[in-house]
Amino acid sequence: MSSQQILEEGINLYKQQDYTEALAFFLSLPADSGADPVDIAYYLGLCYSKLQRYDDAMLYLEQVITAAGEEESLATNERVLQCRYLLAVIYCLSGRRQLANFELENLLNTGYKTSSVYASFAYISWQQGDIEACLSYYEKSLKEDENNPTALNGMGYVLAEDGRDLAKALTLCKKALELAPESAACLDSMGWVYYKMGLFSQSRKYLEQAYQKDSKSEIIRQHLHQAEMVDK
Repeated sequence: MSSQQILEEGINLYKQQDYTEALAFFLSLPADSGADPVDIAYYLGLCYSKLQRYDDAMLYLEQVITAAGEEESLATNERVLQCRYLLAVIYCLSGRRQLANFELENLLNTGYKTSSVYASFAYISWQQGDIEACLSYYEKSLKEDENNPTALNGMGYVLAEDGRDLAKALTLCKKALELAPESAACLDSMGWVYYKMGLFSQSRKYLEQAYQKDSKSEIIRQHLHQAEMVDK
C-alpha cells in the first residue's frame, strides 16, 4: 500500500475542510504505519496552518523543506514551494519580516504564485508603515492576477485607511467580497470603507457579519466598536 493510500482518510478530511479531524488522523498514525514521514509532516503543516496554530505549522513545514535538501529539482517541487510560501505568510503574520522577505524573494525567483507573493510584500510594507511601497506591491499583484481577492481587499483597505480615493477602495473591496464572500477580512474591509465614507449603518452591517465569522480578531472588534459608537 502506498503512502498516499495510507493517508487517504486524512487527506479526504482535509479536502472537506474538517481540519481538526484531519489533524487528529495524521497525529494518530503509528510510527510503523508505512506512510512516508515527509508526507505526514506536509499534511500536519497544512492542518496546523488552517487552524492558525502557526508555531506548530512552522515545525512541520520546515521539516518538508529540509527533507528536500538542495536537489536541483527544488525550484520546481510544488510541495516545497507551497511550504515555503506558507512559511513566508506565517512569518508575515508573526512579524518576522526579514525571514518573510527571504522566503518571498526566493519564491519570486522561481515564479511561484507571483501575485500572492507581491501581495505578501505589500502586507509587510504596510506593517512597516511604507504605504507607497505597499500600494505599489498591490498594483504589481493585481497586474499578475486582477482577480486576486487578497490583493483587491488589501489595496482597498489601505486606500480607505489612508483616506485616499474611497470610491476606488469601495470598488476593490466589493470585487474582493464577490470573490470571497465568506471572508471575515473582506467583510471587515467593506465595513471599514463604508465607515470612512460616513455610511455608518452600512458599515455596521458588514462589520457585524465580519465579527460573527471571526470574533477573535482585535481589528474587527475595534472597527465594530467604532461603528456602534456612531450608529446608535
